[in-house]
Amino acid sequence: MPEIRFRPKYISFDCYGTLIHFQMREAVEPFLIGRLAPAELDRFIAVFRAYRFDEILEYAPYDQILESSYRRTCRRFGLDAEAAAIKAITTAVLNWGPHPDVPGPLAKIAEHFPLVILSNADDRHLAASVPRLGAPFHAVLSAEQAGAYKPRLQAFEYMFNALDAAPEDFLHISSHQRYDIIPAYDLGIRNKVYLDRGYDPELPPYEYFSARTLADVNTALGI
Repeated sequence: MPEIRFRPKYISFDCYGTLIHFQMREAVEPFLIGRLAPAELDRFIAVFRAYRFDEILEYAPYDQILESSYRRTCRRFGLDAEAAAIKAITTAVLNWGPHPDVPGPLAKIAEHFPLVILSNADDRHLAASVPRLGAPFHAVLSAEQAGAYKPRLQAFEYMFNALDAAPEDFLHISSHQRYDIIPAYDLGIRNKVYLDRGYDPELPPYEYFSARTLADVNTALGI
């Protein structure tokens, strides 16, 4: 990863997937094993992800997003959406911890820059997850506060307004292209890092730095 010469006013992060290890497959699989063949199981996970993206285009509480997208996916596969599965999926989000590469390097970044979270979650999810990250945050902003999920531009505009800042004030870091990198590009956030956790392919036209670990970002920032 090349050196980042830009010195941002804020470093903003996506939370789930980028900092917190997003383990939705592990939450869903126990309720599908024996009901779907392995190839179908992979397809179920992919369709479930697609429906979650579709559902967040209009704001509703995140538990409702998960339940609706899970029910839609089950209908596609001819399965009953069991209440126990829905309960387990919505509860799982509250219990996930950080990726192994996060706590130390994130705390080091916080020594040099104010950190911000802009997350596709409700306040109660972030209240459970952010303390596990091991670093102080200047602001923790949720979809619940914004009334919109990323990739809605409204979510990013809420961050700008909450911090009285402009797109050029940020270095935005995310492991999600569709949710973060693309809309950030559209809004003029020129300085972006795609932290590759394996969710999305590289999309060079969207003009970002690419990193494999948060320590790589620290090195690029010279800290």
